[in-house]
Amino acid sequence: MRVTGVHFTDRTDAGRRLAALLGHLRGPGTVVVALPRGGVPVAAEVAAALGAPLDICVIRKLGVPHQPELGMGAIGEDGVRVLNEQVMRAAGVGGEQLAEVERRERAELERRARRYRGGRAPAAVRGRTVVVVDDGVATGSTALAACRIVRARGAARVVLAVPVAPWDWTERLAGAADELVCVATPSPFFAIGEFYGDFSQTQDEEVLRLLGSGKAGEAGDAGDAGDAGGATREREVWLTAAGVHLAGLLTVPEAPLGVVVFAHGSGSGRLSPRNRDVARYLNGRGLATLLFDLLTEAEEPDRRKVFDVELLGARLAAVARSLGDQDGQDGQNSQNGQDAKEGLPEARGLPLGLFGASTGAAAALHAAAEPGSAVRAVVSRGGRPDLAGPGDLARVRAPTLLVVGARDTAVLDLNRRARERLRCVSELAVVPGASHLFEEPGTLERAAELAGAWFLRHLPRAPGAGGAVAQTR
Repeated sequence: MRVTGVHFTDRTDAGRRLAALLGHLRGPGTVVVALPRGGVPVAAEVAAALGAPLDICVIRKLGVPHQPELGMGAIGEDGVRVLNEQVMRAAGVGGEQLAEVERRERAELERRARRYRGGRAPAAVRGRTVVVVDDGVATGSTALAACRIVRARGAARVVLAVPVAPWDWTERLAGAADELVCVATPSPFFAIGEFYGDFSQTQDEEVLRLLGSGKAGEAGDAGDAGDAGGATREREVWLTAAGVHLAGLLTVPEAPLGVVVFAHGSGSGRLSPRNRDVARYLNGRGLATLLFDLLTEAEEPDRRKVFDVELLGARLAAVARSLGDQDGQDGQNSQNGQDAKEGLPEARGLPLGLFGASTGAAAALHAAAEPGSAVRAVVSRGGRPDLAGPGDLARVRAPTLLVVGARDTAVLDLNRRARERLRCVSELAVVPGASHLFEEPGTLERAAELAGAWFLRHLPRAPGAGGAVAQTR
């Protein structure tokens, strides 16, 4: 006979019901750690009820080949690895198969850790009570890995809390935590999702939103705060360039080291998921970012404007002039710059970089080639620098990094040729396994790392440092 003693509407409902069992843990020494992605909405409710900071512990299940929903183990941050030998024997999984699954999942684990934290260090848990939360326990491998991680990081007390688990879960996880808390343990138990009305997949955007609202990592001290070292402010802005009103998204971490303006390609804009991923990484490294639409909604369907590098570059240059102006009056007294700077006071005067993707790379180089440009560094991802106007490449003085996927052979060749025409400090970085859109696991993250290193190398320097004309090969 099946016992159906619990049915959660969704993860939020499950989190509230779980939080009701954890009131005894409320206090300044408690940290809530979620297993992304599904555990984050549950943990957010627990953290809110306990008044505790919310952080994550990234774990990846090792699924049996050809039956990935069945876990044969798990891997986690800090090199933690848990294997279920019984499942592996029953499924006939050998060493080579295990290694291949682990390699793939390790890449995804590292991608998620970078994206969710944005360069921020994990919350400091040493000497604290850590509540590890997931949306349920099945085999227990991921929960066990998470408990081992926080224990190794110095947690004084570990509490594993989930809404639903098999009836024998305490036997499976004996010794993993100091306290095990569960709303219900139905039997028989086939899958976590059968006890939820809505068990749809939690998206990365939801994880990031909840971590932001939950003050992720707040429990850390100054030494654990990561490179950015403080709160990040994000807001929508409106810019005017050449009389056209353009929407933008400005994100400014505390004490920013510089600001990077994004030039999107192929008609995409401030909501481009790939560029937003890169921007989040840069924010975590202490850089402000501005993503804005180079075209209005009415202009976007016109493919001629999408490839009009002079038009796009002129609009980007107007915003760059305003940001490079420290005293509120840009050098050319441009009305375009004056219009743009009205919405960007917190970013004005910061060392300025440009990040261009696809045709946006040509627009970035066009803007950087403008006489007296304040641009100190340029990064192109999968860009088309060859589309820059006659003479633009030779006039660029800001150090320029060209990032291209190894599988994007045609664009790689175009970048090599374009680099020959650059007279500034420049480098060509080829990302193994990446195609034009950097869709392959780990490739976009690698591009973001390269961009971050380039901007941090060239932006926080004295004015004029970008004017060198030597090339590096």
